[in-house]
Amino acid sequence: MSPLRVAVVGAGPAGIYASDILVKKTNGDVQIDLFEQMPAPFGLIRYGVAPDHPRIKGIVNSLHRVMETEQIRLLSNVEVGKDISVEELQKHYDAVVFSTGAVGDRDLDIPGADLDGVHGAGEFVGFYDGNPRFERSWDLSAKEVAVIGVGNVGLDVARILAKTGDELKVTEISDNVYESLAANQAETVRVFGRRGPAQAKFSPLELKELDHSPTINVVVDPEDIDYDEASLEARSSSKHQDQVCQILEGYAIREPKEAPHTLQIHLFENPVEILGENGKVVGLRTERTELTGDGNVRGTGKFTDWPVQAVYRAVGYRSDAVEGVPFDESKHVIPNDGGHVLDEAEGTIVPGLYATGWIKRGPVGLIGNTKSDATETITKLLEDAEAGQLSHEADTDIVEVLEAAGIDYLTWDGFKLLEAAERALGEKEGRERKKLVEWDEMVNASREA
Repeated sequence: MSPLRVAVVGAGPAGIYASDILVKKTNGDVQIDLFEQMPAPFGLIRYGVAPDHPRIKGIVNSLHRVMETEQIRLLSNVEVGKDISVEELQKHYDAVVFSTGAVGDRDLDIPGADLDGVHGAGEFVGFYDGNPRFERSWDLSAKEVAVIGVGNVGLDVARILAKTGDELKVTEISDNVYESLAANQAETVRVFGRRGPAQAKFSPLELKELDHSPTINVVVDPEDIDYDEASLEARSSSKHQDQVCQILEGYAIREPKEAPHTLQIHLFENPVEILGENGKVVGLRTERTELTGDGNVRGTGKFTDWPVQAVYRAVGYRSDAVEGVPFDESKHVIPNDGGHVLDEAEGTIVPGLYATGWIKRGPVGLIGNTKSDATETITKLLEDAEAGQLSHEADTDIVEVLEAAGIDYLTWDGFKLLEAAERALGEKEGRERKKLVEWDEMVNASREA
């Protein structure tokens, strides 16, 4: 019996973990082609983690080990649904697993959200992380900035805005990113959340590390430290949340730190309108909220106008549809039953199609969730294989189809060349690496022998 043939679409952590689980659960009796639309793999690990957090990027080492597995072949610089159709993949593989993640920003549905100076946090992250699909320069002339959202993405954006360009030059940022950050005029960065400390979605370590920069004075108003019965229960039942509360309390009671930039975390402030003049941001209006006893909040009718010239919305990522695959436009996910792709119009399973990661469940959870999520999906796939429900028509190599179509695909060996080129660039400046950010530069570096 020939090995199971599987295409995995999306070479971020979700797709790589799914591939790893497939190899292990089949004892290696599988052939996997891992498709990635970018020239480089690793998704938000490469393009979503702040450059001053190399510790988190250490996970790339474990992803590297998986990618060296002989049953897994990387085919990057290939956009499924555009360069090659899902229908074509179904002919060549027994199963297709979608793990395309989420890159776009969710909308913020308040008046003024379309003003000049309102940005998606993901757009800014894409800029400073050197994603070739995003901007090459960024206007950082605002002296007062608001970040809406109390999760780690909002924290990353606020921290990068409150640091100096020189602090970040030692990281892997490219020259164009450094030039923009070196011209940053921000003096006050305000992070807004509508609920309290027990509901904040920060990671304790990220929250604590804010204070490690000598250029940032972190401020929390003591009035923003408040708990109701449900909040106290949430805190006592989660060591993680209790640590977040302790750190926020520490910021609230300490003496101010001498630093050129202030980063203030505002809790119990619900953004209700972005204020503008002549089409540009001039302020953010928030309504003070209060706890209702069950961990939720209600408005108090007290409004505050904060002078800001830029607003970053960090209210979550949004997945994009893949041509030829069902998609829920309201939830921004592929409809599924925990693994199988569903045709919601027909109320049926789409044979041979599966989903995992954020495209399956939305942009929530950490790496550990991604692994358990992939296990759930791969278990369903292997149950279908065992039941004889999976098959493919064409026995030719998909590479022949790509080459016939003139698709300039890249491989894992090519990515190692790209990494070597980036490390060589960094070495010249005493850094570990310096990112290449232009699409053609990345492709060319992956081609050079």
